[in-house]
Amino acid sequence: KNEISPFGVDFEILVSLVYIKALLCSVAADIISTVEFNSTGELLATGDKGGRVVVFQREQESKNQPHRRGEYNVYSTFQSHEPEFDYLKSLEIEEKINKIRWLPQQNAAYFLLSTNDKTVKLWKISERDKRPEGYNLKDEDGRIRDPTTITTLRVPVLQPMDLMVEATPRRVFSNAHTYHINSISVNSDYETFMSTDDLRINLWNLEITNRSFNIVDIKPANMEELTEVITAAEFHPHQCNTFVYSSSKGSIRLCDMRASALCDNHSKFFEEPEDPSNRSFFSEIISSISDVKFSHSGRYLMTRDYLTVKVWDLNMESKPLETYQVHDYLRSKLCSLYENDCIFDKFECVWNGSDSVIMTGSYNNFFRMFDRNTKRDVTLEASRENSKPRAILKPRKVCVGGKRRKDEISVDSLDFSKKIIHTAWHPSENIIAVAATNNLYIFQDKVN
Repeated sequence: KNEISPFGVDFEILVSLVYIKALLCSVAADIISTVEFNSTGELLATGDKGGRVVVFQREQESKNQPHRRGEYNVYSTFQSHEPEFDYLKSLEIEEKINKIRWLPQQNAAYFLLSTNDKTVKLWKISERDKRPEGYNLKDEDGRIRDPTTITTLRVPVLQPMDLMVEATPRRVFSNAHTYHINSISVNSDYETFMSTDDLRINLWNLEITNRSFNIVDIKPANMEELTEVITAAEFHPHQCNTFVYSSSKGSIRLCDMRASALCDNHSKFFEEPEDPSNRSFFSEIISSISDVKFSHSGRYLMTRDYLTVKVWDLNMESKPLETYQVHDYLRSKLCSLYENDCIFDKFECVWNGSDSVIMTGSYNNFFRMFDRNTKRDVTLEASRENSKPRAILKPRKVCVGGKRRKDEISVDSLDFSKKIIHTAWHPSENIIAVAATNNLYIFQDKVN
């Protein structure tokens, strides 16, 4: 058995990831649009294009079947959002879940935020295994009894029942965004969160639904002068006054809410100067940042653009600390990727629990891992064809030109309709969740 310290990662073990299960769906509404572990990793939530949220719970370890410890089974499924229609603008608001964010657990119940393009909802997920019986004013069917027939006073009792998991909406945060919400982030004070659309960032209190504060507004007076949009935003994991947002121009702005109520003036500005020799028609499109994530330590930032993942030190704004090529072999294919709109795909990126390994998706159901210490990287594939339960994943290689080896795949035979946009990493263990269109794959370390 490979023993791993809770916050240490052995990259050799990472390459020996074991396929646990794929949850297979086939309807367009079942296409997974977000994946998120909770703070303990015991629960995993997915949202889909049909507005549903499915929560998986980790199996408890048993002496007879220790390998089942990593398995996740369906815990709760509920309809988070419904399709709506904006009558003022004659626009359909689709039900697709754009992001899910868990709140830290404070009691026996779990809370999560889910959002579609316009509305954020706070959901409570709780268990019930007892039901009250013996009411005085109601009979067993729930009908109100005639008060004149009540001659004795009964004390209601709680009777055991089959375990039931309930999802109830506790708050609805709406009517604050003119444009589509692309990200939400819970603050480290656990009292506030922010929701971000293309041009504005709003700050909410989790207890107040009818009022939010606009903290960033990049909308120009004349929309014809618009040159960039906000693509993602996230709060610092430890400093409740600090947040970052990324833009379609490839820049990242770090803001401090202590400086002013409206954070239009950033505290730090991270941008890599463009090499003029590499400039092309696609330069601006591929430099657009699709995801930004603080490291768990809060010292680093990770950004994903179309071809690379970059790691930034918060103390160095001039250039990234590390740059990793995700699929550089696609540089020669940008023209066809532009024609089929794949160049606009918004890939996400995640850190492992110790910030030593980063993961992001690619095409052909490939996903990439980069070890920051050894500078080694690996390409793995999430697919039904080569993933039997408990089988070790074999590293994949893409052949760019020349003679192709037996185990390599040619660039020309990559399937661009199969893409891994959304991934999640367990906060303390080597368990990852990978969404491949409408299939969810969960992988873990090899367990002997």
